[in-house]
Amino acid sequence: MGQRTGEQRAEGPYDRSGGRLPGDPVPDPDVGDTPPPGPAEAGRRRISMARALVRALPALLIVVGAFYDYYTPSDFTAAPLFTAAPLVAAPLYSLCGTVLTGLAAITAVFTIHIRLGIVPNVDSVTEVVTVATAGVLAVVINILVRRSDARLATVREIAESAQRAVLPEPDERIGGLEVAARYEAAQADAFIGGDLYAVQDSPHGVRLVVGDVRGKGMGAVAAVAVVIGAFREAAEQEATLEAVAQRLERALAREGTRREGLDAFEGFTTAVLAEIPHGEDAVRIVNRGHPPPLLLHADGTLVTLDAEDPALPLGMGELGTWPDRAVRAEFPRGATLLLHTDGLSEARDEHGGFYDPAARLAGRVFPGPDALLAALAEEVRRHTGDGTTDDMALLAVRRS
Repeated sequence: MGQRTGEQRAEGPYDRSGGRLPGDPVPDPDVGDTPPPGPAEAGRRRISMARALVRALPALLIVVGAFYDYYTPSDFTAAPLFTAAPLVAAPLYSLCGTVLTGLAAITAVFTIHIRLGIVPNVDSVTEVVTVATAGVLAVVINILVRRSDARLATVREIAESAQRAVLPEPDERIGGLEVAARYEAAQADAFIGGDLYAVQDSPHGVRLVVGDVRGKGMGAVAAVAVVIGAFREAAEQEATLEAVAQRLERALAREGTRREGLDAFEGFTTAVLAEIPHGEDAVRIVNRGHPPPLLLHADGTLVTLDAEDPALPLGMGELGTWPDRAVRAEFPRGATLLLHTDGLSEARDEHGGFYDPAARLAGRVFPGPDALLAALAEEVRRHTGDGTTDDMALLAVRRS
């Protein structure tokens, strides 16, 4: 089996994930060695400051309006500023906050008129009525917005529950292994898409799959459900990992007959299947056109588990009839096996450079699978500047 190893040390006592490298000294907490924020962190800070400014806008409008009305001639009016304050507050504040903003605007108008000794006339009464009308409209808008938000939250909760049923979170320990999974959707407010992962404890060992379905949208989600359902059944029943792959092939072939358009002819799924037999310090891999798994040893040594015989993705069996051949590799105690989709290895920075997980992870040590996946997700966000264009599924297992 083709393998490559390597070590790469970070330039300080901590790697990018915050984990120490073997042999590095413990840093002094009083010494400021925190790296400067990356583009993604700076962008989040700017967004946070902008949100804070927007939330303060209603109060600023009232204060500016009060100064304008007080220090300008009586022919000038700040009614537009007072009118805008509750309308701006309506989508930002709660109902109580919106009402208080409207009352504050009306109170400011009355107070300024009294301090300036303005005799009630058509203009002053019109100004007060305009501000009061805006306050009432703001309350109505706030109620409508809150109801819409509540309906949207309900729909999102239902969608999340349905999607999590398709792609459930695995247990933290399965078959004596520590397990962690993570899904990062490129589409905002999405929970899953065309990437998949699953872990199944079977009589033959702990079996895993990570895959990437061609396409997007509900068609891809339907294919994900087919693959995971077929995998869970086959993992329990089939004696070999090669037979599991063939079951997935047949399941996708049946699913393809129900598709329409281009997906009926070009629908496929890249996948990598792994089997960790009970009582053996080994792992068996079947790769169907997917990025190779990475094996990170306890001392930071990295091994890339390349396939000896490249195979076509699942769903393309009509183009080739050669059998699957699983390759075997050592999986010692303390090592972590990482399976991932191309959303990790093909993440690009602003200059078009790919994120290379093998180069980034070599020589690093993590306290557990969760820490490894959290570090990868954060590094990809920094690498892409929060501009990921593809979903990313990560699955890590460690032999304790």
